[in-house]
Amino acid sequence: MSTATDTRNGTDPQGTHRPDADRARADRTTVGRRGVRFGPIGLAWRPRVLGYSVAAIVVALALLVLGVAVGSTWIAPSTVVRALLGAEDGPEGFIVTTLRLPRIVTGALVGLVLGVAGALTQTVTRNPLGTPDIIGVTSGASVGAVAAIVLGGGSYSVSAAVLSGGIPVAATIGALVAAAAVYGLGWRGGVQSYRLVLVGIGVSATLEAVTSYLLVRAKITVATAASQWLVGSLSSTSWSTVWPLLVVAAVCVPIALATSAALGIGQLGDEVATGVGLGIQRHRLLVIALAVVLTAAAVAAAGPIGFVAFVVPQVAVRLAGTNRPPLLLAGALGTVLVLGADLLARSAFPWQVPVGIVTTVVGAPYLIWLLVRHRKEMSR
Repeated sequence: MSTATDTRNGTDPQGTHRPDADRARADRTTVGRRGVRFGPIGLAWRPRVLGYSVAAIVVALALLVLGVAVGSTWIAPSTVVRALLGAEDGPEGFIVTTLRLPRIVTGALVGLVLGVAGALTQTVTRNPLGTPDIIGVTSGASVGAVAAIVLGGGSYSVSAAVLSGGIPVAATIGALVAAAAVYGLGWRGGVQSYRLVLVGIGVSATLEAVTSYLLVRAKITVATAASQWLVGSLSSTSWSTVWPLLVVAAVCVPIALATSAALGIGQLGDEVATGVGLGIQRHRLLVIALAVVLTAAAVAAAGPIGFVAFVVPQVAVRLAGTNRPPLLLAGALGTVLVLGADLLARSAFPWQVPVGIVTTVVGAPYLIWLLVRHRKEMSR
């Protein structure tokens, strides 16, 4: 006796498409799959994703220890580990915990939040170009931060006084304004990915012009300091840099992970997502707001470190073999990229190169390759 519906392809015995088959696939995608749950955070159990995530975290921890060990004075990794565990006193312990660790922790957190932010925006726009770098969020945060530097009394320091107040707040406001402008200008009864990307490119170019104007109008010493910050650097970080970024990561990353199931449903299309009860526009606003806050925190801490939010989600997709970037894997890969780039910038050159230059050298060719590949696919 045949069943009424073929659950594999969503057709009845006569081959007619059943509309409720899409809803069934959504249910199997989010409910039927085995997973793990931590309170409101539910993660699907994908062995491949889990394996790569664990591997990326191990590599990130190794880079963290190595990054602390490398400097003007080499410190043995075993000594670094003892210092991190609080079992090393004396000069080497002071160097590890006070002088070097804040820079490395800042780099790890910046990579984490940028990786998650890029995965969120690429997923919600369903476009690999839909990243904070491309759609204007990073440029908006940069305008806010540069305005705080240039207009904040003619002095600049990324140490305690400035980072604890002006730059994080100004960067967040700038990022929120830019995101609101892009979302509002891209709205036509809804938001489509290509329109969001095109509007974001235009808004980003406009904001970069505003940044240039602020630099031209500033005093030469202030403009020089702001220009160095705009490259993206970890050189002037301290524990005062770490704490605001850590708070943002501790609050926003778990919320982002809690949206993982909704992000998966959203990939099935607006009609299916609405049919299973997902408020699609409210969900998109939440995701974009999370990405904005995460990006603003990273920009406030270390400047606009380019291409991290663009590259690592796509690498995560290819490693995991999924249809969207896994958030945890993207965050771990972001940490690996930033820590690796910072280690290379400090050890491969006779002078310290800002980490943003290294990530741009890595990411720009990837962007060109992606655009060429997309054009070839469109011409077929």
